[in-house]
Amino acid sequence: MSVLDSVERTDNGYLVNIGDWNEEIATALFAEEDIEATERHWDIVKYVRAEILDGNEPNERGIMKAMSKIRGEKVSSKLMYEMFPEMPSKQGLKIGGCPQSTRKGGY
Repeated sequence: MSVLDSVERTDNGYLVNIGDWNEEIATALFAEEDIEATERHWDIVKYVRAEILDGNEPNERGIMKAMSKIRGEKVSSKLMYEMFPEMPSKQGLKIGGCPQSTRKGGY
């Protein structure tokens, strides 16, 4: 039995209750998304989760700016999509246990 079996999820795999999230759940979601998590991945997941909990829905540009500031180096859109091929804001939100994005584009 997977740790993901212990939480309720939407048809698209997002957690129904943001409070069910923990790093063990996130690790299982990274695996499900076929992403080998690095410190950079965790930085993005923790950033988008904090933004959602503060009432904001981060977009691609905002994530890139925040990661550039956190990492102390320019983070490109190309790098972000290499890390999260199905859109950093959407996969980051999913792995962060947040609701599915309602945005259509990256900006």
